[in-house]
Parts: sequence; structure tokens; C-alpha cells
Amino acid sequence: MKIAYQGEPGAFSELCCQAHAPAYEPVPHPTFDAVFGAVTGGSCEAAMVPVENSLAGRVDDVYRLLPDRKLSIVAEHFLPVHMQLMTLPGADPKALRTVRSHPMALSQCRRTIRARGLIPDAARDTAGAARELRDDHDPSVAVIAPRSAAERYGLTIIEPDCQDADRNVTRFLRLVPEAETSEAWPKRGRSPMLTSFVFRVRNIPAALYKALGGFATNGVNLTKLESYQEDASFEATRFQVEAEGHPDDPAMQRALEELTYFTADRKILGVFAADPYRLQRMEGEGV
Repeated sequence: MKIAYQGEPGAFSELCCQAHAPAYEPVPHPTFDAVFGAVTGGSCEAAMVPVENSLAGRVDDVYRLLPDRKLSIVAEHFLPVHMQLMTLPGADPKALRTVRSHPMALSQCRRTIRARGLIPDAARDTAGAARELRDDHDPSVAVIAPRSAAERYGLTIIEPDCQDADRNVTRFLRLVPEAETSEAWPKRGRSPMLTSFVFRVRNIPAALYKALGGFATNGVNLTKLESYQEDASFEATRFQVEAEGHPDDPAMQRALEELTYFTADRKILGVFAADPYRLQRMEGEGV
């Protein structure tokens, strides 16, 4: 079986595939659109995509593409991220002028970039930036990428773990072709479940307040609420939500039913078990 990811070999997404989906063969793709197309087109059985980072925030492209694709979320995975500042072997650190990486990676290492006086240069992905440095052989350029990229492309790490905080974690979602019916949802097990869905609010006063009120009155905890613009509009018309619970739970059923009165185009993106990392964090914080 094959699992699609965005980036080149050595990227963090490939590391996540290897760690959390070892039964699959990771297959690189240049864009998220190509990743989703590989699954809906049948060349890959699953996809692994990053959706948010504890320092840099959400990955907008994924949330914009996901609602309109026939894909379902079946699992979440948390990957600790350790950034490495690397150069060509023998390059003089004092001669560096530019640092190149994916924008999300650059934003996770602002302090290092500022301290060294480097100019950030956005690349399509971290490992791709490392490969380009090997091919271009420019001693004035540094790259921020995983350790695996340095090893693969023969670069030298000059500052290990250069991210702004030690606790730097990226959350990934594993996607598969969309199920035809709700019977394909995973059944509730011992682990807490999460339900992810999107909707648009109707054009009535206090629509969002009323739409989410059912979750409060039924005791359903929302772990995520994101809004984003569509169709070149400045109105935040689409919302993406994650809630604790399974759609078959009576409380969740009542909350989702009340949601339909005030929203349009509601779609459940996935039902999946909470990752062990999430559970550890909840227990550590006494939730």
C-alpha cells in the first residue's frame, strides 16, 4: 500500500509516515492538491498531511482543500519537530546571507534567523530546500530542515534544534477515500473519539452563536473552531470544528441535529480516535 505526502524525501511528512503508518510506502508529491488527487485518483491508498504546528499555527492550504474533496480523516498523529540549521560542508558560517525553508519552518525558527542576521527565503518544502542547496552549491545559503535531510543530501548541521521552543509539535491527519455511508465510521472504543466537520452559517442574526449552542447545552466539548474566507470574500463563511465524541453518542446526535437548523452544507470530515499524545497532554494538565 502507498501513502502520499507533500514534499521531497527527507521531509517531516515522510518522517510522520514512517513513524505512524509503517505498513505504507511513502510517496512524495509536490503540492497538497497533488496529494489529495493521488488518493481520490487511486494511485495511493492514503495520505498524511500536516494541519497545524504548536509554534507556527495552522496549514491553511489543507483546510481549504479538504472540505471539497472526497476524503475522510481516519487518524490524527502528533510528531515532535526538531529543526536543524545546515549548510554545505565546509561553508563559512560568517559568509551566510540567506536561510531557505518552507514558510512554516522559517516561522518556527525566527530567533535563530534573527540572531544570525539571515534573510528568510521561502521554499516549497524543507527537504526540497536541502536538495536544492546540494545541487546549487551556494555557500552563502543555509537551510532549515530535518536531520534526515542533512544525511540524505550530504549537508552539515551547524546549529541543531534551532526551533524557538523545545516543545515543538506538528499535528498530522491521515486521510483515506471518503466512505459512502456513516456505517464505515470507526466504532467507539476505549480511547476518546473526535468528530471533525465543516459548515456554513445561514444568513440570520446570531447564527453562529445558535449553531454552537447545542454543543454547550448537551455537554459536548469543542476542541477546535476555525473560520476562513471563501470565493474571494471578506466574510468568514465556512467554519471547521472538532468536537469530543462520536456521532452515535446521544449528546453528539442532539448537538449535530440542532446545528442543522442554523447552518448549511454541513459535512462530517472524519471520526477518529484521539492520539496518545493528546491524551498525555490532557492528563498532564488535569483535564
